[in-house]
Amino acid sequence: MRAAVLAAPDEVAVVDDLPEPACGPRDVVVAVRGVGLCGSDLAVVSGHRPVPALPWVLGHEAFGVVAAAGAQVADRFPGQRVVVEPNYPCLACPSCHAGATAGCANRRAAGITDPGLLAERVAVPARFTWPVPDSWDDADAVCVEPFTVALNAVRMSGLHAGDACLVVGAGSQGLLVSMAVTHAGGVPFVVEPHDGRRALALDLGARDAASGTAYPVVIETSGAPEAFEEALERTAPGGVLIAVGQSARPARLSTFSLVQRRLTVRGCLIYDHPADFPRTIATLAGTGLHPGRILRERFDLADAPKAFARAAEIAGKTWISMPRTEESPS
Repeated sequence: MRAAVLAAPDEVAVVDDLPEPACGPRDVVVAVRGVGLCGSDLAVVSGHRPVPALPWVLGHEAFGVVAAAGAQVADRFPGQRVVVEPNYPCLACPSCHAGATAGCANRRAAGITDPGLLAERVAVPARFTWPVPDSWDDADAVCVEPFTVALNAVRMSGLHAGDACLVVGAGSQGLLVSMAVTHAGGVPFVVEPHDGRRALALDLGARDAASGTAYPVVIETSGAPEAFEEALERTAPGGVLIAVGQSARPARLSTFSLVQRRLTVRGCLIYDHPADFPRTIATLAGTGLHPGRILRERFDLADAPKAFARAAEIAGKTWISMPRTEESPS
């Protein structure tokens, strides 16, 4: 079976000898149809997010078709089209019991702590797969996971209809956040140094942020400490700053400014299980939103090394479509 793996630091390879996945009693085997690439994947490839072993199967933003279901799975069946929720909380700790599964200390993540999903077939806990309509475009299906992050960030910000929201960073996550702001009735403004990314954000409906303007809601998506510092300065008095992007490098924060301007700063980590994924799917089904509009380059599995190399350069999002091979494990 073929898969895209991290063979060595900064070396992505396509292998053809990956063992077939074993389907446990509560699992499903998914014949993967497409996988989106994001900053977390690039951090794994660069070595900034260490993985348990090499070679390591990459990827986590996946959709596909159920090929087999475990003996104890009653609500998933072969032939069903699903998206994968790639973060697996333990569902037993205090955070999970409180409904804040993103904060689960035992959370496993496909492509980071667990082998990834960029393989022809993968075994996934059935409760972390979600049915989506067969009529959906592949581009929208591959964007369900990152759009769930975006919707959660906007929800956490408390944004109201009519609010102006500054989105710092117009990478793929920033583009989806801008789309989520519009869906919530807000007005997205973007700041982005990359001309191509900024142009794409404007083409998709965001507005160019005026220099020095402050905003009641600011969402930082790039993770660059310098961008976080700018986001903080451009949050209006009494406003809210949501940090989505992450970096191990420290950013400067003046507690005097924070207190005097009465700012709220909150980190937004992924989403919570089980509510957020079905909420996103219902939103897309009921509104006609198309997050797949941010996809700009598609690669075949055989070209996965090129896809990863290009992902950090392009405006918009890169994804890999998988070959339509036999859905049942061979």
